[in-house]
Amino acid sequence: MALRTINYRDTGRLNDKDGTPELVPEPMRDTRGLSIFRGGRMENGPWDRFNALGDSAENGAGYFRAVDTLTFIKKQVSEQKFYEFDVNAVVDIAVGDGAFSDDILTYRSFSNSGDFEAGLIRTGSNQTRLARSETSVDSVSLDTFIWAKAVDYSIIDIEKALFANNWDIILAKHQARAKDWQLGLQLIAILGSKSNTSLPGLLTGNVGTTDTGTITGFLRTMDASTFNTVVATLMGVYFGDTNSTVLPDTFLIPMQDFLGLASLVPGTVGTYPMPKIEYLLNAFKLVTGNPNFKIIGNAYCDKAVNNSLRAINLNEYLLYRKDPTSVRMDIPVWPITTQPGTVNNFTFEDVAYGQLTGVGYYRPLEAVKFTHAVAAS
Repeated sequence: MALRTINYRDTGRLNDKDGTPELVPEPMRDTRGLSIFRGGRMENGPWDRFNALGDSAENGAGYFRAVDTLTFIKKQVSEQKFYEFDVNAVVDIAVGDGAFSDDILTYRSFSNSGDFEAGLIRTGSNQTRLARSETSVDSVSLDTFIWAKAVDYSIIDIEKALFANNWDIILAKHQARAKDWQLGLQLIAILGSKSNTSLPGLLTGNVGTTDTGTITGFLRTMDASTFNTVVATLMGVYFGDTNSTVLPDTFLIPMQDFLGLASLVPGTVGTYPMPKIEYLLNAFKLVTGNPNFKIIGNAYCDKAVNNSLRAINLNEYLLYRKDPTSVRMDIPVWPITTQPGTVNNFTFEDVAYGQLTGVGYYRPLEAVKFTHAVAAS
């Protein structure tokens, strides 16, 4: 049966010809996009279900949805999507140390043994004044911060959700809070806090060196000569920054550049067509002797993204060692949820709380940041 667009209203009178009820045709009011039952006013019926600002959009929030005889309500719910990544793949996280402390202090040890050859001696020489091997320590301290958010719901909320029978409001609220922690943690891990410098991130912490001259544009758009020069230069810059001690194992780069590195290295077409990312990764593995070297793309490194979030306005690349003794983030308390409580048996509330630090660099020279301000094309 087709959906009717005309409704027949009974006038309460009888037809003069055959005595049947007299019906008057009138257009049906459009039932698509009705607003939620809120702010109604007395008008052509007991209540006007249209909001004062007009019909709600398809994505308007609320339980009320206008349906007709051909409407099927599917049990499936499409949830909102967010940019997510594995924080542990980018920076090591220590969980459970120093719960509820005001700060976390980490000692650093230094060797002060002096010149090796000062320890060379000859048999029979005066050995009462031998050279000494000494050590010293200093410390790095990171402030801790408490995070807490509540979830509340009433019996009415529960009853309406049960009546709708396609959405669990209590579960959804708890999932939203868990997602809030996850997204906040990954943002702090890379960019730090927007309001507190004591909560730094991987790109905003105490990085050893910031280089603005080596990478002057996106790797994905470089010609063969420029690309090869950059590849040959990066490791030398890093090794010099660490006083010729260690080599990196991770290269964090803007996601837009990462996604474009599937393009071929200029000049390889017709010989062996090699994508730029393969060429770059192989070069790093060979130079460092580390078959597990990783190149990781991250959207927070992109100029457009980090400018909107933290007003950085730079494309940022980080060449570093992913080592918990070099760089680390602490989570003294992984979020704990309290039991729901109520004071009136009508409204219920529970709280999730946790504790975290920013990212601490314990060997700052083992991280080199490269930046450029070229706009993405």
